[in-house]
Amino acid sequence: MSAFRFTRVAIDGSALRGELLDHHCGGYASFEGWVRNHNEGHEVRHLEYEAFEPLGMKEGERIIAEAIRRFGVTRALCVHRIGDLALGDVAVWVGVSSPHRDEAFKACRFIIDEVKHRVPIWKKEHYVNGDSGWVNCERCAADAHSHDAPAAGASPSPHHHEHG
Repeated sequence: MSAFRFTRVAIDGSALRGELLDHHCGGYASFEGWVRNHNEGHEVRHLEYEAFEPLGMKEGERIIAEAIRRFGVTRALCVHRIGDLALGDVAVWVGVSSPHRDEAFKACRFIIDEVKHRVPIWKKEHYVNGDSGWVNCERCAADAHSHDAPAAGASPSPHHHEHG
């Protein structure tokens, strides 16, 4: 199985942890990113994630390989949800096993930071007030700047283009 993958079903951290079990390792670290009920002053009802999966898989695999080389860890894995997610759902899971804990912690942090920065994943927040907005989407930000920007504190402008 791939060390980086997307899924449309709930992430089972216990099962994923089992994939990393190695009797040569004494260190294990993991991270779960959960859907929270607020962001930047907006009450969030649920999220949608989209990804450019072929490129995302390649870049995710590069990140995992880089973490293994850079930190000398034995195994690493990252799974990111796509589709509709409810409050409290796990949106992303990262796990690392290594001979020692320090390397596992560092590699885990590196992987989540690089995935957030390099993998083509877009998040749409659906707000309690009925509005919605794409978050951390460079194309959406460029689109918003080409129109009249909303007033400070206003909801993000509607999303008017497709991803993929």
